[in-house]
Amino acid sequence: MNSPAAAFDWNQARAFLATAETGSLSAAARQLGQTQPTLGRQIAALEDRLGVQLFDRVGRGLVLTQAGRELMVHVRTMEEAATRFSLAATGRSEEIAGEVSVTASDMMATYTLPPILAALARTAPEIRIRLIASNDLQDLTRREADIALRHVRPTQGDLTARLVAEGTARMYATPGYLDRIGRPASLADLARASFIAMGPAEDYARQLGLRGIPVAPAQVTHSTDSGLAYWALVREGLGIGIMADDIAARTPGIEAILPDLAVVQVPVWLVTHRELHSSRRIRLVYDTLAAALSGR
Repeated sequence: MNSPAAAFDWNQARAFLATAETGSLSAAARQLGQTQPTLGRQIAALEDRLGVQLFDRVGRGLVLTQAGRELMVHVRTMEEAATRFSLAATGRSEEIAGEVSVTASDMMATYTLPPILAALARTAPEIRIRLIASNDLQDLTRREADIALRHVRPTQGDLTARLVAEGTARMYATPGYLDRIGRPASLADLARASFIAMGPAEDYARQLGLRGIPVAPAQVTHSTDSGLAYWALVREGLGIGIMADDIAARTPGIEAILPDLAVVQVPVWLVTHRELHSSRRIRLVYDTLAAALSGR
């Protein structure tokens, strides 16, 4: 007797899961690297096989039906099992050649990692690196990346993390901007300055206030969610920004404000999945990053 599982098409299930998570065929197709018509055919075939309608069309999006919501629980379980299988297999690989994906903030990916990865390429040219520059935390448990560099310690029990660096961040601006407003000699002098924010102005001002730096939301004249854009605005002389000292030290034309005041501590955690830590290829990249970032 043929098992129902033997006839099950995992590609159709992946198409269903991606569409349910993104809410549209076009977004799911981009996520999976497929065409929208192909994805549509896979979902239609899955609906025919199961004899149920999985989605209702609402405007330009797709919404799960009751049957679709009930089946999502089982498909997620399948995805988690497939991911664990892939992690376990990768973790037992003895091959050095192959791809390793590393995710870090756009600032670290631009300023910190390139020289480290260049040195790795000279010693292990058979390893291909996929560098994911993103300020969003990639889900390592779902293989969105093999290794992550984060400024917060992960809490998931199946991840292994190592504190490889502890830096500081200070206030910086261009000499030209400070010439215009006068160089602050005290925290009170910051009242005449403009600030550039990462994220909403109110949140930024509140966080600085908690660190003893009085900044009113009205003083925030520019804001962005991109670290690279943030630093570019500071370098254009538009106001004061907070930056990690190691990056500021490599940026010409930038001056520290109240240099004795470290505004933020900047820990760097090197993170990977426990199953991947035994892979020779991933372990080599992990150890190379750890040695370079810890200064050994």
